Amino acid sequence: MESILRSERAWTTDLRRLLATILFLPLFACAEATPEHCVEVILTGTQGGPPAVNGLAGAGTLIRYGTVENQCNDLQLQFDAGRGTTMRLSQLGLTPNDINAVFLTHMHSDHTEGLAGLMQLRWHYTGGPIALVCAADAEIDGRILSCRAYSEHLGDAFIHAGEIGQRVAENSNRHADGPSGLIEIHEVAETAAPVVVWRSGDVTVSAITTTHIPGSLAYRIDTPAGSVVIGGDAGNEKTAPPRATSTSGAVETLAMGADILVHSAIHPIFAPESGSRFPAVAYLRQSNAKDLGAMAKRAGVGQLILTHLIPSLNTASHGPFSVPGGELSATDFESAAHESGFEGEIHVGRDLLSVRLP
Repeated sequence: MESILRSERAWTTDLRRLLATILFLPLFACAEATPEHCVEVILTGTQGGPPAVNGLAGAGTLIRYGTVENQCNDLQLQFDAGRGTTMRLSQLGLTPNDINAVFLTHMHSDHTEGLAGLMQLRWHYTGGPIALVCAADAEIDGRILSCRAYSEHLGDAFIHAGEIGQRVAENSNRHADGPSGLIEIHEVAETAAPVVVWRSGDVTVSAITTTHIPGSLAYRIDTPAGSVVIGGDAGNEKTAPPRATSTSGAVETLAMGADILVHSAIHPIFAPESGSRFPAVAYLRQSNAKDLGAMAKRAGVGQLILTHLIPSLNTASHGPFSVPGGELSATDFESAAHESGFEGEIHVGRDLLSVRLP
């Protein structure tokens, strides 16, 4: 009898371990990568914030997925579209007509101003409709941040200048409403848990609401070749000290077990206590490079890509704000991220930096 009870207890223990293993598998576990498919992450712009520095394009990340034979070039997803996005795409041999969908993390101009140029050129060359995924209207201090309003009025300047009418008159295949007429908007309601917001074949994109400004989102792209998380400009849900970290709990949830995390990064040298004149409110709503390394370690991320860098590399100022101690190098950002104990690969963003899986 004692032998039977020991056997039963052992079986029960094994069952509990099995259930725990199942319950704590990454929420977004992907199918095992096959040699026939690949996913590629390309930074189309790494400028942090509104300044124009060293010819950098504004924030943006292109995700390409497809067969290895076709160089991962079957599906093209653009996340954010800062200044110069169309120019960077052209350097990759792509036109706006090649993009399958656009996703916006939030309604700050350094992430959106390139969308007008992208859509105008798509319209000019009679491209088809395109999905625009972004947050539903969000209120801040009685004002509304609206991706829908932005998309509906994207071509107003061209309409009022007469160009839309003139070009439609010479080519009736162009949409009469201008570039806005090509946008099929997909609004994401505020969500504390990841939800699937877009799907094509075996590729899914999930989103979660983050803290930066109202209507901010982070995205996760899951493919059979690997998973990528786009954190945007997310910061900690507690927007002022004291707090344990500057990073977002929502992004950490989304990033569990991901292969690659792409995230904006501010260097701790701009912290208010460092003597920088950089506005505290702007610093505190970003994630700093050191804390991003720690978050990537906790989430089990394989590779960390730092982008939207504040300050930009090898420049002595960020807009009107001088960099304390002088310009920073890629090594400064990498060292800050590694300081947390993260042992994975760190890529410090430069325009057109490319990372490929598997």
